[in-house]
Amino acid sequence: MRLYQQVWTDVKQWDRNIKLFFVANLCFQVGGGMFMVLYNLYIQSLGYNDDMNGTLISLQSLATALMFVPIGFLGDRTSRKKVLIFGALLTGIGFIGRAYVESVMSLNMLAIFSGLVASAFQVIAVPFLAENAQKEQRLQLFSYHFALGLAAQVLGSMGGGALADILQSVGWSKVASLQTVLMLGGTATLAAFLPLLAVKEVRKQDVPRVEIEAEDMNSAQAAASVAAPAQAETSPMPQPGAEWRDIRRLTFCQLLVGLGSGLVVPYLNLYFTNRFNASITAVGFLISLGQIMTIISMLIGPTLVKRIGQVPAIVVFQMLSLPFLLLTGFTNAISIAIVSFLFRQALMNAANPIQSAVMVDRISDSRRGIANSLTQTAFMLGWASMGTVQSYLVTTYGYYWGYALTFSITGVLYVTSSICYFTMFRDKRIPKGLQAEGVTT
Repeated sequence: MRLYQQVWTDVKQWDRNIKLFFVANLCFQVGGGMFMVLYNLYIQSLGYNDDMNGTLISLQSLATALMFVPIGFLGDRTSRKKVLIFGALLTGIGFIGRAYVESVMSLNMLAIFSGLVASAFQVIAVPFLAENAQKEQRLQLFSYHFALGLAAQVLGSMGGGALADILQSVGWSKVASLQTVLMLGGTATLAAFLPLLAVKEVRKQDVPRVEIEAEDMNSAQAAASVAAPAQAETSPMPQPGAEWRDIRRLTFCQLLVGLGSGLVVPYLNLYFTNRFNASITAVGFLISLGQIMTIISMLIGPTLVKRIGQVPAIVVFQMLSLPFLLLTGFTNAISIAIVSFLFRQALMNAANPIQSAVMVDRISDSRRGIANSLTQTAFMLGWASMGTVQSYLVTTYGYYWGYALTFSITGVLYVTSSICYFTMFRDKRIPKGLQAEGVTT
């Protein structure tokens, strides 16, 4: 009840634009959750092998990566509202089309199209929330953003998997049932543009970069704390050279995580169906349960940040996920696989809102779009490059050693990323006065 009251108090303080965005994101992520669980299975039901799934994931990821930087520049220079609206519309149309096409060329073309247009929400969400929120709200707001997105994916994946099984139980073919559910997911994604139409456009303002003397710091921060969310921040920010250095470092760390994630995450549904012969409903429920645990870990993330700081909290979450990652890859017992999968999912993803807060605290509003787009580009390039590697390992070494190798390689990449992140950012701590304002990935 205390958590519920705290969440409700925070929500009432949000700007109207933030509330509308959360409604839109709910629709967008419900549709994405349906596709996340069912699309790989749909491709299998058409008679294609694992290589086809790897190709489609690589094409979509590569297309998304190519659009991150243009979308980031577009959001920084024009209207983030319009970018989000067109992203929702075109992504929904692409998902609906993908629910029915069956030829190789059509599957490849729509995978590329979906990758190009789906990047809008991934790149623009964090800068949009940052420009509509006060500084002390951001860390908690990012936690709610990622948690609600996962909750919406839970609704989509659980509901989609259950509906597909129900349709098959009453006589529908596997292909027809999956097509219908995927079409509903595309429709939900398409509907995300409706709340965004009511968003009030935020006017971007360029504030000259000036160095503020130490004795003026408190007064400058006080002025920034009472300023309207739509206005640019007046607290001193790093110089452009320092910002670009931090952007490069954040991008490199995300590239390592993307390489590791691309070997495992897109294929978790296939992992459980191939190694343990799990049903569609069971896979959907399991992935949804993993998302629920991640939501809980994200909501308690700010508490850990208050105790040890942002960067150490990120490293702790990621390193604690490693044993569970390896257990998942090497076990032959489905009970152990389920438990280890759930803890890995929760711990690794719990760091996401904190990473967003670290980025926003170090990068000015005029560069947040491009910073977020570059880190997302690096992550998606990792996904795009690992699809064929994963399918080769599984087809060559089988469902046990193939997955064991992919999970092990992912573990090495995650550890390397955590070490680099800690080394690069451990000395860039936020002053205690600013940490007390709010803390949260």
